[in-house]
Amino acid sequence: MLSFEAPILELETKIDEIKKLDMLNDAASQEALAELEKKLEKTRSEIYRRLTPIQRTEVARHPSRPYTLDYVKYIFKDFVELRGDRYFADDPAIVGGFAKFDGNQVMIIGHQKGHNARENALRNFGMAKPEGYRKAVRLFKLAEKFRRPVITFVDTSGAYPGVDAEERGQAEAIAKALFTMSLLKTPILTVITGEGGSGGALGIAMGNKVLMLENAVYSVISPEGCASILWGANRDDAAKSKEYAAKAAEALKSTAAELYKLNVIDEIIEEPPGGAHSDPMKTAANVGSAIRKYLPELMALSPEEAAGSRYKKFRAMGVFAS
Repeated sequence: MLSFEAPILELETKIDEIKKLDMLNDAASQEALAELEKKLEKTRSEIYRRLTPIQRTEVARHPSRPYTLDYVKYIFKDFVELRGDRYFADDPAIVGGFAKFDGNQVMIIGHQKGHNARENALRNFGMAKPEGYRKAVRLFKLAEKFRRPVITFVDTSGAYPGVDAEERGQAEAIAKALFTMSLLKTPILTVITGEGGSGGALGIAMGNKVLMLENAVYSVISPEGCASILWGANRDDAAKSKEYAAKAAEALKSTAAELYKLNVIDEIIEEPPGGAHSDPMKTAANVGSAIRKYLPELMALSPEEAAGSRYKKFRAMGVFAS
């Protein structure tokens, strides 16, 4: 439960207590329960409608949000995972493979976090190493070879910054992924589902269309990292660090609403009241509907149009008329 969800938790506790005590034998109790449930839905909707940027960041990081393999399970069929970068190893922080969507074969590539401590240890909390991005490059080229559209799911705090990753060329691997996507002659549809952190996110996010879940975030740096650099915020003063992180989150313009205004993303995908983690199946259905809206248009592009329109899209970012 997130800190700002305390009123929601209070109402849920009251509802559970009434149900456990078997107090629903009379009409008055049933009416009281109905009123509480109605109030719960209203409270949840109001809280999530007024979230601040730092609160949306908290929601984007919620460990129960659906990840790439959850979306694969809910909205794709016949997924065949492909592993390894053919250089060093397989990186479980990025998953990929062929699957079918509405009868069309597509290539899926996405960050994968874990839903518990054991899975996160395996997936390195979704922070990919160079072999993860080199695997992505291999799959990009495979999709191009067979003329299959690529769908990427972005959810990472950033690329792994460890010594071993740097020794194996982390920056070069991400740069190669960006270079490959910029020239790829098959369309790419990107969905930012949680955290879109720095180059680790952009390394698989250069889509012809970029969609973003309502409570996801997408930025060059985390609010905490930004606060540390600009104001020297650190863990020695937790209250001050939290204040500066909230200030940084406002300035970074990392929410879906802000990025849509800036034309960085093409559409905001609605989440259920209470966030994606409150109803993963409904969230997946919304993501599926958004993919269904854009995929036919992208599949109709010629190889030259697929690469050209992507180039123009990203070339235009950050350009403003005076």
